[in-house]
This record gives sequence, structure tokens and C-alpha cells, in this order.
Amino acid sequence: VQLQASGGGLVQAGGSLRLSCIASGAFLRINDMGWYRQAPEKQRELVATITSGGYTTYADSVKGRFTINRDNTKSTVYLQMNSLKPEDTAVYHCYADVLEILGARRKGYWGQGTLVTVSS
Repeated sequence: VQLQASGGGLVQAGGSLRLSCIASGAFLRINDMGWYRQAPEKQRELVATITSGGYTTYADSVKGRFTINRDNTKSTVYLQMNSLKPEDTAVYHCYADVLEILGARRKGYWGQGTLVTVSS
């Protein structure tokens, strides 16, 4: 299973970006999906998650500004980021909790990350 993230870039404070992450490969089902971020010299932190049924959670720092959603028919998760701030600058990684075909085991997968830079 591979996760391919895209949509990062350079944006001014107050601007918007939309990240996408598509899962490919052979699997039975994708359970939770989510986005994490890691700023320079900081630990990776949770941004938002979404269950297969659409239940969402957000970090307090992004509530009201970011929206996570997914298209299960396309095995894709999105992160709409509005009102971006310089402190949102980070590499954003997507995550998927996958039910594998082999042994019907659950396994977590990470995408390679996409850089978001917000200038002041």
C-alpha cells in the first residue's frame, strides 16, 4: 500500500491550500485516515483525522480553519486549509489505517509528506 500526498506549496498568511492523499495498492478496507505535520525542530503532531464513517477530530490549533474529508470510492483523504498562519508551516504527512488482504491484518501507512510554507 502506498500513500501519495500532494497540494503543498507556498502561500501568504490568510490564504488557503488543499492537500490530497490517495492510497493505492491491494487492501480490503481503509479505516481511519488523517493528517499529521512536523515543523522544523518540532515533534510530529496530529492535525486531523477522519473515520471511514466520516467522524472527524481536529487539533485545537486548526479547529475552525481546517476541514478534513475523504472520498472512499477514490481511497483519498483531503485537507482544506483556510486562514493559514505562519505557524502552520510544516511538512504534512497523510496516514491511513489499512485492513490488509494478507491475514486481514490492520497496518498503518504513511505518505511521504508535502511541504506547506506560510509567509507572513
